[in-house]
Amino acid sequence: MRKYLRSFKREHYYLVNRLWKDALIRMMNPLPGTKLLDVAGGTGDIAFRFLDYVRMQHERQSRQAVKSNQSPSWQQISEFYQQQNKSNSDLGSKAVICDINKEMLKVGRQKAEQLNYTDGLSWVVGNAEELPFDDDKFDVYTIAFGIRNVTHIDHVLQEAYRVLKPGGRFLCLEFSKVQNPIISRLYNLYSFQVIPVLGEVIAADWKSYQYLVESIQRFPDQEEFKGMIEDAGFYRVEYSNMTSGIVAVHSGFKL
Repeated sequence: MRKYLRSFKREHYYLVNRLWKDALIRMMNPLPGTKLLDVAGGTGDIAFRFLDYVRMQHERQSRQAVKSNQSPSWQQISEFYQQQNKSNSDLGSKAVICDINKEMLKVGRQKAEQLNYTDGLSWVVGNAEELPFDDDKFDVYTIAFGIRNVTHIDHVLQEAYRVLKPGGRFLCLEFSKVQNPIISRLYNLYSFQVIPVLGEVIAADWKSYQYLVESIQRFPDQEEFKGMIEDAGFYRVEYSNMTSGIVAVHSGFKL
């Protein structure tokens, strides 16, 4: 029974986590040719989704172009299907995964090989507070469940602004503050009384899950974090709550 509970809780967490990350990519809505920097993304989860989405967008555009022609020729139809075999590098899209943890990057590379992501990926060891990239280099900067753990959030935001091209977009997926007071009380009770216990049951690791809860509590709420992003120079900063504000996606643009 305990083994079944452990498996069920783990699968439930991973499912919700996947849904949040899928929503981030839909919000990004990248097109072929987009250059992405995913920070603290060593496992590759965001980068893989990004490449899949770009390919899907390319296929959709190609299909619409063929359909717009009332009587496409055999050659046009043939070219459409040949286009589907293009690699991500051929589409001009690239995802750079930057993480301070070499072991996490190793895990990401292994996953990329297993899932057959062979093109359009680069793996770089780097600190979010001092990125090893030139100015004005990327179209999109993402950081998912990583900014909560840095020492200086303001440094991370300044670096994000620096490496983005003018017109580039910043997107941050992070645990946030539940907006509904009743749900908030229940969530806090769950966080402090249940999550560490689940950590012990699922992973025999009480301390890490206790740290998770405490780090979430310390992180700025939606409005405060929005202000920090604006202070870093970003414009049109806004956020979208998911799961009643348990997580939020903050977005801003470099002009």
